[in-house]
Amino acid sequence: MSGRDKDDTEEEQSQLVKRLEQLTLEHRDLDEVIFQMGSEPLVDALRLQRFKKRKLAIKDEIRVIHQKLLPDIIA
Repeated sequence: MSGRDKDDTEEEQSQLVKRLEQLTLEHRDLDEVIFQMGSEPLVDALRLQRFKKRKLAIKDEIRVIHQKLLPDIIA
């Protein structure tokens, strides 16, 4: 592996870590919003469903990033 390839790999990992942090924060924020909406007597069911769907999509993206950063090691 050349020095440039190593730099590219480190840059990609750095970008993945940054994206992971953003997604984790957004996931946490959505969790709070969903909880707040669920406790309201008059809730917009469609909006709540969209928030839940977005939260699941974020969770999936977080899982994919984790797999890229920490690949499975078969022993």
